[in-house]
Amino acid sequence: MISFLVADIVEIFYTVLLPFVRISAMLIVAPVLSMDSVTIKIRIIVAIALTIAIYPLLDWPVIDPVSASGLVDIFQQALIGIVMGLFLQVVAAAFVVAGQTISTTMGLAMASLADPNFGTVPVIGLLLTILGTLIFLSIGGHIILIEMLLESFRLVPIGERLPLTEIYPELIAWSSTMFLGAVLIAIPILCIMLLINIGLGIIARAAPQLNIFAVGFPAMIIVGLFVLIFAMNGIGLRMQYLWNLGLNNIRSTILGI
Repeated sequence: MISFLVADIVEIFYTVLLPFVRISAMLIVAPVLSMDSVTIKIRIIVAIALTIAIYPLLDWPVIDPVSASGLVDIFQQALIGIVMGLFLQVVAAAFVVAGQTISTTMGLAMASLADPNFGTVPVIGLLLTILGTLIFLSIGGHIILIEMLLESFRLVPIGERLPLTEIYPELIAWSSTMFLGAVLIAIPILCIMLLINIGLGIIARAAPQLNIFAVGFPAMIIVGLFVLIFAMNGIGLRMQYLWNLGLNNIRSTILGI
């Protein structure tokens, strides 16, 4: 009786291990869910809860995790979760790059704060990161991401190999969104700051006796903050567009829908 019970527990463990690995890998890499404020205990609890929720809905193959094929399957499940998270991490990195560009243009490049996810970033970059996180939560991005993760067990079942030769080029091409998205977010502020720099250059040329640096830097910071405030509505819409684009890329590249 005891040996029969132990065999059942081992079999359940073997069937639960692979979905748990895929879910855990996504929680480690995906934005918001991978923040340091979401502790390891919370991620483990969420991963266990999602695994329990999905376990009765599908038929799971029994795979020996210590065999060669079992280790390959574990790597495949971790890879699926990591790739799903990386698609959205590119969008989060675009917000940081946009903030760094805006801060440098405004003269606030030296004003930095410690971000647990990206290290030391300028204050504008941290502001855009917080704003992007709030927009991601407001559109239900975390719920959509978890829904797609659970749906991936039906569309990409355990034991099926990912077409890596197709996914890697897509992921590399998608990584350019980190710079394109940053330009898309920062372009209004950059254009205004360029005009201000041109005006300050003309003033410095016309009146060399003026200390243009003492006047120019504070003016650039003040005008840059006002432009950032007025452009915030458009920045929020662009952030929402980038999040939706990232979620759609996960659907088309990983899930094939």
